[in-house]
Amino acid sequence: MSSFVVALDVGGTSMKGGLVSESGAVLLSERRPTPRAEGPEAVVTAISDFISHLASSGDGNPAGVGLAVPGLVTDSAAVYAANLGWRDVPASSFTTLDIPVMLGHDVRTGGLAESILGAGRGLTDFLFLPIGTGIAGASIIRGEPYGGSSGWAGEIGHTPVFPDGEQCACGQFGCLETYASAASVGRRYSQRAGVEGVKAEQVVSSDDPIAIEVWDEAVEALSLALATYTLLLDPSVIVLGGGLAEAGPALFDPVRTRLIKRLAFRDAPPLVPAALGVDAGMLGAALLGWRAAGRPELGAGWVVDVRSGPLVS
Repeated sequence: MSSFVVALDVGGTSMKGGLVSESGAVLLSERRPTPRAEGPEAVVTAISDFISHLASSGDGNPAGVGLAVPGLVTDSAAVYAANLGWRDVPASSFTTLDIPVMLGHDVRTGGLAESILGAGRGLTDFLFLPIGTGIAGASIIRGEPYGGSSGWAGEIGHTPVFPDGEQCACGQFGCLETYASAASVGRRYSQRAGVEGVKAEQVVSSDDPIAIEVWDEAVEALSLALATYTLLLDPSVIVLGGGLAEAGPALFDPVRTRLIKRLAFRDAPPLVPAALGVDAGMLGAALLGWRAAGRPELGAGWVVDVRSGPLVS
């Protein structure tokens, strides 16, 4: 039996892939750019080439492939991804290798990893919310990511927090993502200050009145969305990840304070940082790869070094 799987986390900018053993050891980890500007077919080809490269780097043949991708996803098909341009791509199209493949939504796959290996270990119901270029959530319910009736569950970034607010790229108005994603924090400051290329981390650390105002609006939007989620699904914990979570107390403290104030008749769930960082998607894809290989029991005994991210056997 093969002793490793290929795990690949596909983002709009880059792909992170690796080989992960039965014991959870990351045998190899590499990155490649995602050629989305070249069109969906080029992205599918790039994924296939990356999988083949990773597979050939291992000792023997992989037992399976786990692939985390954005958009509307089922176990067997990438149905739609606006930022990559594809529609109805079967799992088999992502590799020329004759091995089982399982697909997963990128954020829900990261949530699966946090559930089994990270900040949600031992919890059955929590929200995993990575805040990066965009915002999407993974609702972990009874220990598994919940995809909804058609795979669209978790789009908390497109819930309206300010219904009369700015128009989002999705076409709706006042979406959480329009105010509180890292990309939007930088964009909204740049627009108001009349400068270009400002990053979210610069806004967070600035004492410029415009920066303070933009950050305050982001915190307000997050507290509104999280209060609504809490009242609907009663999570035991809210796990915040993604690049913006690296702001630490500058994010956690004000969001926690406002969330507590918004929940007048019940306690707010704890806000905790994600444990796996940028590795969450790839590690979740490894879990999918072992599931594709008929080994769903793997993962529970893996150990994570939260200081550096990778798994150790």
